[in-house]
Amino acid sequence: MPPFVIDVKAADDARDVVHRAVQALAEGRLVAFPTETVYGLAAHALAPQAVARLVAVKRRKQGHAITLAIRSLDEALDYVPDMSRAARRLARRGWPGPITLVLDATHPEGLLRRLPEEVQRVVAPEGTVGLRVPGHSMVLDVLQFIPGPIALTSANRGGEQDPRTAQDVVRSLQDDVDLVLDDGPARYGQPSTVVRVEDNRLTILREGAVAERTIRRLSSYMVLFVCTGNTCRSPMAEAICRKILAERLKCSLDQVEDRGVIVASAGTGAVAGGRASPEAVDVLAQMGLDLNAHETQPVSDSLVRQADAIYTMTQAHLRSLVAQWPDLAGRVRTLSPSGDDVVDPIGGPLERYQRCAAEIEAHLRARIEEFEL
Repeated sequence: MPPFVIDVKAADDARDVVHRAVQALAEGRLVAFPTETVYGLAAHALAPQAVARLVAVKRRKQGHAITLAIRSLDEALDYVPDMSRAARRLARRGWPGPITLVLDATHPEGLLRRLPEEVQRVVAPEGTVGLRVPGHSMVLDVLQFIPGPIALTSANRGGEQDPRTAQDVVRSLQDDVDLVLDDGPARYGQPSTVVRVEDNRLTILREGAVAERTIRRLSSYMVLFVCTGNTCRSPMAEAICRKILAERLKCSLDQVEDRGVIVASAGTGAVAGGRASPEAVDVLAQMGLDLNAHETQPVSDSLVRQADAIYTMTQAHLRSLVAQWPDLAGRVRTLSPSGDDVVDPIGGPLERYQRCAAEIEAHLRARIEEFEL
């Protein structure tokens, strides 16, 4: 019997499509989903017979793991409680999205132990598990309504071309798939990038929609400095911090990012595209640092959510950030370890900027031990 195909875009109610997919999975049937990468074939991970059928349809070789699609980073931590910092950063910045993380699955308290043993052998045959939060609303909505994860693999036979459309799925799998959700061509049309993370070491097992250089950047430790206008205090902190890191990592200023650390600055009242103050440029030039290329930027949701540590110049800046983003409370603090404000030198003589730069450097040398390098 050919699969039942639903045109998602033409559906009167997307919720009805989601409920039909949830019901099909709960009944042990196989469902082909649109994702941002390629079309995926899914089975409910709590249904051993459905997962076994998925493996058979896929013609997957024994020992070749099937990925688990989950809801979020928080759920990933249920499966891998000791997930490394690099893996957490990749997940926080790259999910939902086209990144599959292959992680150690041997933790005795990991949720993987609660899956049926037959399923465990399919998703973690060698002591690791592949986890992914797909960047497509249809899959994410289904995951919200079904207990447990879903086993997800590309919706084609082993060795065939990746399916970019629902028609590709039907041609490849024919009556071996029960329900196909057609949402037009997949956005990227190529598979997810698969990254093995051991402690904080990354190995690209398959480069897909996300390039290796981007993966490295997404897993980097990011420090953000915040002042008001992003013209003097925070850009000076950014440049001086990069200098201290280069000393510690024994590399050039240009190589700091390649060593896994990103340093940035922004302002709570900054206008995008401005320049550093002339005095700040002059003071840092005396320290061998160049601020001429600096462009001001306002604090944004993207910046604060990607940052691992945020240092503000004053208590007022800190309160402003926490008021707007309450979940930042554990990642934001004043640059001064004692909580004192770094006074704005704007409008003052060059000597005030020099004192400000020296104060910032002293605070940074005290704070550097906190960085998770």
